[in-house]
Amino acid sequence: MDMDRYIGRLLDNRYEILEVIGTGGMAVVYKARCHRLNRLVAIKILKDDYSSDEEFRRRFHAEGEAVAMLSHPNIVAVYDVSTSDAADYIVMELIEGITLKQYMEKKGVLNWKETLHFGIQIGKALEHAHSRGIVHRDIKPHNVMVLKNGSVKVTDFGIARLMSKGNTLTKEALGSVHYISPEQAKGGRIDNRSDLYSLGVVMYEMMAGRPPYDGESPVAIAIQHINGGAMLPSTLNPNIPGGLEQIIMKNMAQDPNNRYNTATQMLFDMEEFRKDPTILFDYNMVGGADLRVLPPVAQPENKPAQPKTTAERVAGAAPVRREAQPARREQPVRREQPARRSSADAQRRRQQEQMEEDRSNISTIAIVACSVVAVIAIVIFLITMLNGGLGSKTEYVALPNLVGQYYDDVKSLSNFEVVLQERTYSEEYEKGVIIDQIPVFEGQEVVVGTKIYITVSSGPEPQVKTMEDLVDLDEAQAKSFLDDQKLDLQVLVRTEPSDTIDVGRVTRTDPAEGTELSKGQTVCLWVSSGPDIETAKMPNVLGRDIEMAIKQLKAVGFNDIVTEEVESDKAKGVVLSQSEEKNTDVDVTTTIYLEYSAGKKVAVVKMPNVLGQNLGTALNVLKANGFTNIKWEPVESNEEKDSVVKQSVPEGFEVEVTAEIKLEYSKGPKETTAPSTSVPTTTTPPTSEPTVDVEVNVTMPHTLMLPTGMTEAYSLMLKKNGVDVMPEPYIAQPTETSIVVELTGSGVQTYELYVNGEYHSEIKVDFIPYG
Repeated sequence: MDMDRYIGRLLDNRYEILEVIGTGGMAVVYKARCHRLNRLVAIKILKDDYSSDEEFRRRFHAEGEAVAMLSHPNIVAVYDVSTSDAADYIVMELIEGITLKQYMEKKGVLNWKETLHFGIQIGKALEHAHSRGIVHRDIKPHNVMVLKNGSVKVTDFGIARLMSKGNTLTKEALGSVHYISPEQAKGGRIDNRSDLYSLGVVMYEMMAGRPPYDGESPVAIAIQHINGGAMLPSTLNPNIPGGLEQIIMKNMAQDPNNRYNTATQMLFDMEEFRKDPTILFDYNMVGGADLRVLPPVAQPENKPAQPKTTAERVAGAAPVRREAQPARREQPVRREQPARRSSADAQRRRQQEQMEEDRSNISTIAIVACSVVAVIAIVIFLITMLNGGLGSKTEYVALPNLVGQYYDDVKSLSNFEVVLQERTYSEEYEKGVIIDQIPVFEGQEVVVGTKIYITVSSGPEPQVKTMEDLVDLDEAQAKSFLDDQKLDLQVLVRTEPSDTIDVGRVTRTDPAEGTELSKGQTVCLWVSSGPDIETAKMPNVLGRDIEMAIKQLKAVGFNDIVTEEVESDKAKGVVLSQSEEKNTDVDVTTTIYLEYSAGKKVAVVKMPNVLGQNLGTALNVLKANGFTNIKWEPVESNEEKDSVVKQSVPEGFEVEVTAEIKLEYSKGPKETTAPSTSVPTTTTPPTSEPTVDVEVNVTMPHTLMLPTGMTEAYSLMLKKNGVDVMPEPYIAQPTETSIVVELTGSGVQTYELYVNGEYHSEIKVDFIPYG
């Protein structure tokens, strides 16, 4: 049946359907007006084809229930979910913008800054949803709206459902096939890492101008996702920074265990990359990825190196053992290899043997890959020339071989950041000599500032154990070294500030280096907490008035505060977001970013002429024009009783419907009596004013800045002298600003407003007949 039959209809006596704004697989989206709150909304109505199917109805309503649990600036808000004989529908925030897919089609290939900008916002939306146990399951550019201010909102949680241990997809692999995760394609278990895979594909498409997999049929594309092997996006766009490419490819790992475990971890790396676009991550150091990060291939004539293809990474993944380079002081003594090797040396030997075996297994692949790599290298070189890549200002230097050199001689090596990864006993290298490094490819061109992770020898394992130099080791590495002593040492950890040692690394030990260790002894590790800076506890200012929030932040020590006004259904001035988490210790010099509500857009109408009209008629005319803040008072006048003699805004003036409109109405002409000699008759005055019905506009408590901020639904009740005057409490939503209550009375009456059963304020009602 034609869905346009809804246009012009009023759903649940509240939502007036105006026009179609979009069509999806399960539903049609309309623009509508909410007459209760006088605002425009989007309403998604389930198609007739599915309204009789209980499974589709269940999934459709699961969307509304899932998103209603969420409240985040990067997620489209859901206001209402309704089931009736007329329609199954969801009421959502109306977004003015275009989809990310339309934006990408318009711009083609996005630059890395735009990709990072959009990727971070989508990641934050997923982080919030995942923290509430919700997996989107259909992340794609079609489901991301780009607003005029450049922010994005994730929409269409149509196939989202709550995570649980038994949550498997057995009937069908849902989601758009170009962005589907391998486990979705196989009908496997879905979790938050599936969303991260899809986000990786979206970012890949933003940077490469096309998705990683394509084919003649959805099945063919799904099989490619399952098999993997997508070419690196840098083969299509050589201007992709290496660090961003690593984030994309880690998200797109075939095995979910090799992706980021959480959106929070991914956002951390994105922030690190944002601060330093030259950064390269070494996921092998944490064992998290199936992608080995290697230095770029050296280019002829000292040209900037390009990211390696997947084939090159596989073919060159095995480490190479090299002869030691000359040291700047007397060459360290290299000892004869003893029959018994240390456990660390034996482990490295096993790893090397395993890598040699892996290389043998892929030798055939590597031969074929070399031909492909040669062609790709030529294409990359040509693309680089066409895109001006050869004019890049990025500096490259040759990777040195540090094995065999003294750590003290190279720990401040120019052009590189040398990171102490481990200290271990070695029969082969004397104490203080570097015995291993990552990356290992000597002579390869790498970006200036590349990190080199090193392992340093503690010399042969002694019979009598003494405290070694653990300064600058990571806390976990230091603990591991002490555990290896087999002395059942009791390790305590204390923190102290340090301007020279990075956070989480050892600054000193007790006992000190060289002290003999005994079985069961207590050892204290002092770990750096970073520079000794002044911090303050970040308060929670969400829901507070912006001026009050600024005062509160300054009171605790924050002075660098940046505010931005954004459109919102919240009351004007209410803080919507803060850049730092509440109750966390934050450097007082940190810039605090606050977003606060500009309030809803207020309609502007022309002021009608109500002079001479009966007060009741005038009030009805003004209400019909949308005015909500009307006040009136009686004045002495010879005009007809209750007729309007003055209006505060002249006829024809354009004015906001929320502006205050004042009316003055006549008390009526004074009665005059002629002198009479007859005995006056006694007239009994009326004992009371006539009883009339009126509609009272009750302002919502949250607009009066209650301390709670009213973030959840609450109940309202009017009482008179402690007696309820409403048939039942009104359940109000945080977004509502006023309600209309019908009351009966005469004269001026005083009522009490109760919120959640507790007294809040008084409301005076003037029962003036409406003519």
